[in-house]
Amino acid sequence: MVDSARHAPTGQALGLPLGIGRAEFVSILALLMALNALAIDIILPAFRPIADEFNLQQSTDTQFTILAYLIGFGAAQPFFGPISDRFGRKMPMVFGIVTYILCAAAGALAPTYELLLLSRVIQGIGAASTRIIAFSIIRDTHEGRAMASIMSLVLMVFMTVPVIAPAIGELIVLFADWQWIFAAMSLIALICGLWTWFRMPETLPVERRRPLTGRNVIEAFRIVLTTHSAFWYAFAAAGAFSVLFAYINVAQPILADYYELNRWFPVAFAVVAGLMACTSYTNSRLVQKLGQRTISHAALCTQLIVTGIFVLSAAFFDVPLWLFIVLSSLIMTSFSLMGANFNSLAMEDVGHVAGSASSILGFTQTVIGGIVGTAVGQLWNGTLLPVAFGFAAISLSTLAIVLIGEKGELFGSGES
Repeated sequence: MVDSARHAPTGQALGLPLGIGRAEFVSILALLMALNALAIDIILPAFRPIADEFNLQQSTDTQFTILAYLIGFGAAQPFFGPISDRFGRKMPMVFGIVTYILCAAAGALAPTYELLLLSRVIQGIGAASTRIIAFSIIRDTHEGRAMASIMSLVLMVFMTVPVIAPAIGELIVLFADWQWIFAAMSLIALICGLWTWFRMPETLPVERRRPLTGRNVIEAFRIVLTTHSAFWYAFAAAGAFSVLFAYINVAQPILADYYELNRWFPVAFAVVAGLMACTSYTNSRLVQKLGQRTISHAALCTQLIVTGIFVLSAAFFDVPLWLFIVLSSLIMTSFSLMGANFNSLAMEDVGHVAGSASSILGFTQTVIGGIVGTAVGQLWNGTLLPVAFGFAAISLSTLAIVLIGEKGELFGSGES
């Protein structure tokens, strides 16, 4: 395995595409990423109506609408990376957005739960292009700490979606049928697609594109998988995103049912998501001074301590709502400090195959995160302890991965 430079460089912006400013550049990429969060968070208030519509036996069966989306989202990512390395970033992304729009509309018209899940899988396939290519565009134009800063700004806007999406979904199911949630997804994706088509320039010039042959694809994946930092931080990022997906799966039953917040669930969910967005913005400012390793490793240690407190609290007394909000906020803000920085560290040394690298990162994060997150969600049995154990196990596993990747050294001692 190729060992990358031990300490990441400070990095710089390589140059934004001509004809677009930094604010619009970040906004477009953030909206592209936000389509993924929207497809998950806006349907959370519709879990009960969907269960009633299709006569589902278990209330937790509605979680499969999230898993189905994540399966398509993760499975398609290894394909979009090499395709974007060959044909450029813009056209494959537009194709994915169109697929997203059509399948969201199909979900609204699905006559059976099985067809709803199928439309969600294909919708996830379309959405995969936005995640992969957005990260590739960032790597095309930035490196090092500057790349981590841009990723944090993108994730900051991305994190505002969980603040407003459940509230939008709640308003829709309050005044209309749940199918209109899928119509809303189609409309927002259409706006995003038009903005991308008319304003986002191509960031991968023809001379830097790689031929789309089996040999070249395998070679690109080999480069990523044999680069020490890319390999281990890909799995560390998967661990971080497992916590995010686990929280998404358990938030509704815990907040709405266990704590009986009911219609106030979107407000409680938005509090945590809002703190995550603020933390992502803070990271975009601090990472230029402190570096990705220092911030992400400190956040990981904090998350492990907090999940340990969560386990002990759930084991010995009934956790009040205020304490659950505090603990979940600390766990999820720690994720905000890890996500962008882990991705930046994984992408740093594989910029020449950015599309393929982004594919592997996205695939591991989505598939591993989706499966582990759903597994933690299925642990929910009306009590908090199994879920708390699930969060702690993920955090401990992520720490072990980072320790292996960093050869036992944390916090980037001497990081430039």
